Amino acid sequence: MLQLFIQPFYYIAVILIALVYHRQLLQERKLFHVRLQSSITQTIRAVLGGIVIGVMVSIVSLFLGAHLTLSSLICIWAATLFLALFRIRYLCFAYAAGLLGVLQFGLNMASGWQPAGWIGSVTEALRALDMPALLVLAAVLHIGEALMVRMQGVSMASPLLFEGKRGKLVGGYQLQHFWPIPLLILVPVTGGAELPWTALISGGNGYMLVALPIMLGFGEVTQSMLPGKKVQISAKRLLLYGTGLLVLSLLAAWWSPLLVVAALAAFIGHEFLVWYSGFEEQNRSPLFVHPEHGLKVLGVIPDSPAEELGIEAGETLYKVNGVLVHSPEQLHRALRMNPAFCKLEVRNHQGESKFMQRAIYEGEHHQLGVLMAPDDHEAWALRLRPLTLFHIVSLKLFARRRKEQLDVEAPLALPPAPAGEQRSVEM
Repeated sequence: MLQLFIQPFYYIAVILIALVYHRQLLQERKLFHVRLQSSITQTIRAVLGGIVIGVMVSIVSLFLGAHLTLSSLICIWAATLFLALFRIRYLCFAYAAGLLGVLQFGLNMASGWQPAGWIGSVTEALRALDMPALLVLAAVLHIGEALMVRMQGVSMASPLLFEGKRGKLVGGYQLQHFWPIPLLILVPVTGGAELPWTALISGGNGYMLVALPIMLGFGEVTQSMLPGKKVQISAKRLLLYGTGLLVLSLLAAWWSPLLVVAALAAFIGHEFLVWYSGFEEQNRSPLFVHPEHGLKVLGVIPDSPAEELGIEAGETLYKVNGVLVHSPEQLHRALRMNPAFCKLEVRNHQGESKFMQRAIYEGEHHQLGVLMAPDDHEAWALRLRPLTLFHIVSLKLFARRRKEQLDVEAPLALPPAPAGEQRSVEM
């Protein structure tokens, strides 16, 4: 365990995760002018979750016989950081293992090619990788990731405002999770201890334990489901993916021609989950848009009157102090009708009414502490673009003013709209 504290990769992972959640905090302040989550708390959750996954995977990998070497760890981190230059969600063991498996297959096909210098050293390290062990470890890690997504997913969800299909702003949630995983992994060595059980994957006659840190990542965006439902679906799919990859990797350990198939499945299977989730979102109606009557709740500020009353994301504020509300301004006026007390009629997810009442105290949030679904007057929205390692390190946001967006991207200039009239542009 002491080896973990002298490994730079674990600290790199924790720093990257802290930057990811600090960027998320800046994003929430830009969009809603409040802090919904603490980046420090989110980082601590990620570290604790990573420790849980690490303990589970370490125990399972000991019995499976999945093992790594120091050169394997360096290759994995080099591949991971390289892929993160293109998209931050590639900070994931499955992508790194899949890429290394395909590279090893290509180098083995060109067995007569042996370059000199440091390129030759890298080539030898890639050819020496124990790919069945890497792929088995990737599969077991994703089974652990599925369990952790199920446990922590909702608590780490962050609300967003972004464009819908026709350029209209809609609300949604970003599920972005990263975990630094401290693993105790078997390393085959001459004269090491023998295992008291028969491992499925044999790496040698003797082993020693080495602490090796790696990193897992998961990212989803939903505008058609509640965060809890999206988390359940994503966790089930990750569990199926990890189980399928585990079976395929174990078969590849016994029959080597399946190695390249398992490596491609690690990468392509993960990408298919991401693609299918996006395809599913595109073909579903947005949930966080205002209905004909009332205001749709996008989120609830922690420790606010709305949280105490039990208002939930996805519900509809229908009446406030007996007044039917259709805009944040009407909500504010209705609350000021009785500044010391409020009565609410809220429509739940099934469309049924529930009635709430509470005293309002001085200094509390002027709109109960609820975040509303967007309308055409929002000052900021997000551009959904691929996020890279550069954007995380530089804390660059993709938010921009709605007005500037129309001025720049509209196909033709629109005259100013009369007071009370709204205009929309189909892009």
